[in-house]
Order: sequence, then structure tokens, then C-alpha cells
Amino acid sequence: MACDRIDHIAIPVSDVAQAVSWYRQQFRCAVTYEDATWAMLEFANLRLAFVLPEQHPPHIAFRHPQAATFGPLKTHRDGTRSCYTSDIAGNVIEMLQDEPVN
Repeated sequence: MACDRIDHIAIPVSDVAQAVSWYRQQFRCAVTYEDATWAMLEFANLRLAFVLPEQHPPHIAFRHPQAATFGPLKTHRDGTRSCYTSDIAGNVIEMLQDEPVN
């Protein structure tokens, strides 16, 4: 059985640039996006996002072929589409539309 996959984990930071700098000094990773409110780092087996809690909720993001069943999808600047929901314990979950592979 095919499983949904984790796209990224977003953790809260107070300073995005400072967090990016520290992680790049400590680990082998690539910065795939960075602005003043969030950044995405790519590791060999994981994508890690840093978010300012007042701008973006800390969350875990899953790719799902029917993400819209969890709520209305919003299109982001990078072209991805997603919605936010919560799990049974109140943790924020982002559901990213997993586009079909041609």
C-alpha cells in the first residue's frame, strides 16, 4: 500500500536568518528558500522549515493526492497548493496537493 509522504516539518524560530546561519554551520544542508518570515532547508532525508510563529504556524506538512478533502486549497508563491487543518491533538497539519506524475 502506498503511503502519503511528509513534505516538510516547520519549527518556530525568533529570527529566520539567524536559524538558517546556525543550521548551515552545523549541518550539511541547502537553503532552497529564505525570506524574512520563513526559510526552507533541504537535508538528505528531510526538508525543514523555519517559521516566525506570528506569520506561519509551526506544523508538519504531508503530500496527499486529495488534499482538497481537508479544506479549500490556497495557491502559494511557489505554485504549490495546500490547506491547513489540525490533527486530533490540535497539532497543525498542512496538506499539500500531491500533483499526479505524468
